[in-house]
Amino acid sequence: MSQPPQTSLPPQPTFVLSTDVVLRLREETGEPCQPDEIAGIRATDECIDPELVVPFIDEDEIREVDDPETGETLTYRYVHGGFEDSPARFALHFPTEYQGRFFQSTYPTVGSEAVGSDQLATGLRNGAAVVASNNAGGVAASPALGGVRANAGAANVARALIPHLYGDDAPVRGYIYGVSGGAYQAIGALESTTGVWDGAVPIVPGTSNAIPSFMTVQLLGLRGLAGALPDIADAVDAGGSGDPFAGLDPDEQAILEEVTSLGFPLGGWWQHETLQGGAFGIVQLAVRGIDPGYADDFWSVPGYEGADPGSPIHDDRIDHETTVATVDGPTITLADPPGGDVFGADVIVVSGAAEGEDSSITAADGDRVTVEGRLGALAPGDRVRIDNSWFLAMHYYHRHQVPDADQTGWDVLRNPDGTPIHPQRRSLVGPVIADVFGSLQTGEYDGRMIVLSSMNDVEAFPWSADWYAQRVADATGERFEDSFRLWYLENADHIPRADPTRVIDYSGAVEQALLDLDAWAAADVAPPASTVYEIGDRSGIVVPAEAADRLGIQPVVQATGGPACGDTDGDRVDLGAHEETAVSVEAAVAPGGGSIIDVEWDLDGSGQFAGTGDDIDIGPTVTTCATHRYDEPGTHFVTVRVTAHRDGDPDAVGGRITNLARVRVVVTPP
Repeated sequence: MSQPPQTSLPPQPTFVLSTDVVLRLREETGEPCQPDEIAGIRATDECIDPELVVPFIDEDEIREVDDPETGETLTYRYVHGGFEDSPARFALHFPTEYQGRFFQSTYPTVGSEAVGSDQLATGLRNGAAVVASNNAGGVAASPALGGVRANAGAANVARALIPHLYGDDAPVRGYIYGVSGGAYQAIGALESTTGVWDGAVPIVPGTSNAIPSFMTVQLLGLRGLAGALPDIADAVDAGGSGDPFAGLDPDEQAILEEVTSLGFPLGGWWQHETLQGGAFGIVQLAVRGIDPGYADDFWSVPGYEGADPGSPIHDDRIDHETTVATVDGPTITLADPPGGDVFGADVIVVSGAAEGEDSSITAADGDRVTVEGRLGALAPGDRVRIDNSWFLAMHYYHRHQVPDADQTGWDVLRNPDGTPIHPQRRSLVGPVIADVFGSLQTGEYDGRMIVLSSMNDVEAFPWSADWYAQRVADATGERFEDSFRLWYLENADHIPRADPTRVIDYSGAVEQALLDLDAWAAADVAPPASTVYEIGDRSGIVVPAEAADRLGIQPVVQATGGPACGDTDGDRVDLGAHEETAVSVEAAVAPGGGSIIDVEWDLDGSGQFAGTGDDIDIGPTVTTCATHRYDEPGTHFVTVRVTAHRDGDPDAVGGRITNLARVRVVVTPP
């Protein structure tokens, strides 16, 4: 793809940007911003936010950063400031070679304008200014400004300064992007502003009702399927039985049906030992504030699981008073710990100087528990009560938060006539939280948008992106294809996890989406088509097997095993010790997806990938094969990782888009 023309920044400041400069540039626009239903006011590139009226600059200097990917030292101009009588602060990073664009990352609970070296280097090496705000201290501290308005204020200061730095003719195109909660902000940024950003890249978004329900779905699966999760994960892994319901008792089958139909991907259970409900520990505090009577109702009102005396949940309930033996920061030793699983339980201080304070348990090991933060003046000898009533009740909260019928994942909790099966709470918590993040996802926005969604996302279930795409289609009509893309990423999770044999790093796709968005805005160069998909019977995303049919930007990879190259079929191989196995790979990119530039193998399950020594022919399709001999009996997995790049550059640092395929190899003893 041809790059926009560059504009050079002087190597040293020839002047110091002052508050007067910013004020003069902003006063040229001057009119107050108008009210907005979602964000409170509708920010534009021309109006003044009534709470962000007077910007100031307190730092302006040349800095350097080492690109973590290349080791190259990048020089940039750093400008820091904020707004008088406001907690909103911004940090602006201007590249030496500017290509007409700025990138702005966001996450709602981040209260700092500091930018990591990876994010900064990605922007600078692409000729983009990097804009950051502190979300006015984060949405919890500043719900009015933290969702959208602080970000818009920072972006507008950047817009005002760029022509001043690079010349009056310097173009200014801006793009906001964010992961998870940041996806809500990115969507809200476009939906509730005009002219501030030219586009957005929401990454792994949830629906307006996802928080906390998707978290509680995960918790219910973890508790209700605890003993069966290893077998469920194995069944859906490469070469598995394909039937995750086999061997489950009726209660387990019902829970697996519920959590899967609500959207938890079956392919995500491989990591069951490390899952804890995502950000549930933080979000549940908001639920208690919004719906304080829920736990009492759960354990007493008919229709709730806890009110059923025959429910097995009563076996897990803990309400136990004990004495504190020692206190070491957030870690407490209990003189008489309760039996059972205390993770998530409340610790309520009932005597001593900290009486009345409470926290929740984030880790437990025997008689030692770690709580969320410190419990003030808690001391040895104080009495505490360990109570998991709220935590257990929250496992079922999604049953009592059934939204409108367009959020079809909840159909499993609806009667045939569409009414909820279970009693409902007075209000939905999800939209309240989404509103604080700055987005109710109406689907109506100015600019263009590329959404990235992970097909194995265990926190923002993949059907969420389809739900939003439908809202955009309804709102935009004929403008849909010219304003929206949805790219599903196979073998991707909410965030890249620790096991690279199961989960890809989608950062290359994010970078490419930003560049494609800029080409779309700057030169009307349409990005690759949206991924072709269907919603399966249990809310899963089903994509075509062939790249030409699937579209999107990710390479499609198929791996088969067998006794020799040229004689492979299926994703399972059974052989004896010391026998050689072969794994063949066919990979392809969709039209507009560039070329495959690398094929790497992990033959021993170590997570370390390497080539086989055979060069590949860079192009839209690749067919190759590797062989390996296993001496140890047991089950082994071969994983192949395929990388594509838009320009077919094998040495490219950014924009590398990957996918995986696995083959199970079962070695029997001699």
